[in-house]
Amino acid sequence: MPLTQSFRDTVRSRAEREPAFRKALFQEAMQALLAGETDDGRATLRAYINATVGFERLGEVLGRPPKSLMRMFGPDGNPTADNLLGVVRALQDETGVQLKIRAVTEAA
Repeated sequence: MPLTQSFRDTVRSRAEREPAFRKALFQEAMQALLAGETDDGRATLRAYINATVGFERLGEVLGRPPKSLMRMFGPDGNPTADNLLGVVRALQDETGVQLKIRAVTEAA
């Protein structure tokens, strides 16, 4: 289901005001991807991009067309690992939100 412009504006406004919300949105996107919930992860990452740097700036940083990045994180997107991790690195650099991965349980 496409997001409405007012919802995007609300998320963007809150992300600008609240660093904790911005961080939580990025974490939620990555946790969904790591859990195999790729549709939710891509959608949340797209919302995070729209709420922070935007696709125009992200495209400049990565040297890729913004429309290509929008498709990558759209409903039918299927980014390669290289593309996805490049976007994650760029988002960390541009937003100042640094992610750390830690094990919460040991493998059996």
